[in-house]
Amino acid sequence: MTEAQPTADDRETLRVAAAAHSAAARDVEAFLRRLPEVPGPADVTEYATLLSREERARGERQAAADAFGLQIGSMEPE
Repeated sequence: MTEAQPTADDRETLRVAAAAHSAAARDVEAFLRRLPEVPGPADVTEYATLLSREERARGERQAAADAFGLQIGSMEPE
């Protein structure tokens, strides 16, 4: 059985997923730049929401990369 070849659509899906992840990471950075010296409960909630969004976007980017054939082994030292 041969593996399906990535398509131009797969590449565009990967680009869109990468852009979404970048945007989510920028939102976390922007939040941290405006974070008060003493964070309140609303700040903690917002941070959790932003992190969740960024992690979800990272997972979607990774899934798109895997589908495109850009699988990599663990980056952790053995």
